[in-house]
Amino acid sequence: MKVQNMTSSKGNTVPNQFNICEGNTRFFQSYDKTIVKIENGNIYLDEKYWNYSKTTSKYRNQFLGLTTKETEQKVKNGEFILTNLNK
Repeated sequence: MKVQNMTSSKGNTVPNQFNICEGNTRFFQSYDKTIVKIENGNIYLDEKYWNYSKTTSKYRNQFLGLTTKETEQKVKNGEFILTNLNK
């Protein structure tokens, strides 16, 4: 497992925002909550925390390479799966 802090647009390390890789699975974690899981070509968002705060959304967008509006559309059309990633 490899854990890296996300970086700001200025290139600074951002505390509490993490990009985690475990084999072929990638995760975005904000503080102690898993927000995104990418596995086998599927993208899962935590149903409770995926859009929790401005900071979480900012770094989720950076992790996915999408805007919040684009993410909302992919949830709506079923491309992204809402599930409990924090059991």
